[in-house]
Amino acid sequence: AKRRGIYAEWSVNEMVAMESATSASLAGIRAIASMKQNGVNVISDFLANLVMSGVGSGLVLVSCDDPGQRNSSNDQDTRPIAKWLDIPMLEPGDFQEAKDMTKWLFDLSEELDTVCMLRCVSKISHTRGNVKLGELPGTEHKVNFDADNRQRGRGARRHDLLHQKLDKARERFESSPFNRYVGPDKAELLIITCGSCWLHSQEAVRILNLEDRVGILKLGTSWPLPEKFVERHLRKSQKILFVEEIDPFVERSVMELVANLPSTDLHPTFYGKRSGHVNAYGELNPDTVIKAITIIMGLIYQPRDIEYEKEVEALSKSYVITRPGTLCPGCPHRASYWAIKNALRLDGRNGFITNDIGCYGVGPTAAGFFVGRNGYCMGAGAGMANGFGKLGQFGFNQPVLAACGDSTFYHAAIPALIDGIHHHSNFILVVFDNGATAMTGFQPHPGIGETAMGEPARVVSIEAICRSMGIRVEVCDPFDFKNTTATLLDMMA
Repeated sequence: AKRRGIYAEWSVNEMVAMESATSASLAGIRAIASMKQNGVNVISDFLANLVMSGVGSGLVLVSCDDPGQRNSSNDQDTRPIAKWLDIPMLEPGDFQEAKDMTKWLFDLSEELDTVCMLRCVSKISHTRGNVKLGELPGTEHKVNFDADNRQRGRGARRHDLLHQKLDKARERFESSPFNRYVGPDKAELLIITCGSCWLHSQEAVRILNLEDRVGILKLGTSWPLPEKFVERHLRKSQKILFVEEIDPFVERSVMELVANLPSTDLHPTFYGKRSGHVNAYGELNPDTVIKAITIIMGLIYQPRDIEYEKEVEALSKSYVITRPGTLCPGCPHRASYWAIKNALRLDGRNGFITNDIGCYGVGPTAAGFFVGRNGYCMGAGAGMANGFGKLGQFGFNQPVLAACGDSTFYHAAIPALIDGIHHHSNFILVVFDNGATAMTGFQPHPGIGETAMGEPARVVSIEAICRSMGIRVEVCDPFDFKNTTATLLDMMA
């Protein structure tokens, strides 16, 4: 980053990341903010106003959804957010397209004066391969914010302009190089797909040897829908199968398009999530597509002998050990949970811990000795404990502890802590501090003393922040079971 004159950071949360990237854009620097689907929820308030005000230089939001919840608390589809807020959105089918689309979106963002979105999925993020690069941009930039422009951020009267921008995006998408069709001129079945499902669809058709009978329409520009392009290809078949992750987003958009055509026009039969031929949850794969195709076309496909398949499955179950989620060897969180479990048992009032999202999210499982009781999102542990702690007037007297990681403390726990102090909520915030954002790759945070670019940074002390609020703060070594348990018992008394 330093060599190319690029600035990069791991922001304390997604809202700060998006706001910082927008500042760079308004000052004339192209910027990108990337996050999971959960983060898009966090920035939605800011995003809803940003689309009304416009941008400066190119601004791209990258949302990486997680079908199947491999690394997340849910497998939410963020594409409807792009539709709700009129944000032009592309979906890459592989790692090369991820790079090419990003560059294309920067240009489109500047042309339309709006933020644009690249929607990926975890399977694309976990892919490695050669990527062809173009000429790298220069390292010198001219930076200036037009301080005389008072319209930025006041977008209520610009809603009509936003719709005009989306119409222009639709026109550009009609001839986008990221949309293409492969297959016969007249197909028995037309598959409409996007993202990594484009690869699954190709593989399924190839395995079934149906290249001359099944066509595949790949949409890289999933919102706004390039309606003329899609309508033209819908005429290739009377049977349409939608293959996409996770929700029936493109499926619904195409159905809306067909519903608005003249009554004497197209009347294809649609298959997909609505019909039950494709799952509306989790990851898809070539087997999913093969199954849908064979059912629709009345084909029989058996990849291997059934008896052999049963034998392999039985052997694998006898040799492969079930491995539930656990904590890394030596992680202090294991000791923390053991001390909490002992303290709650000794207290005897049926106390519990409200969990958060992170490594310590294993609290409700065997790895956390089953002391956790929930886990919704970052900051929810403190927020829910704050709520429980206000129920004393109704006779509630169970001890409540909130689990919070060190990076999560900076990210989302501070507001709930302040609210709890202000409203006399009775709960204990337990910060599981292992000195790293361990769950997602040991990225730096404000408590470490180093930035993402390897530069030294001032340490923002968690203990100092809490003490500045006038509350009791205790620091314990969790491997000192006796002292940690005694401290927790004293704080719960």
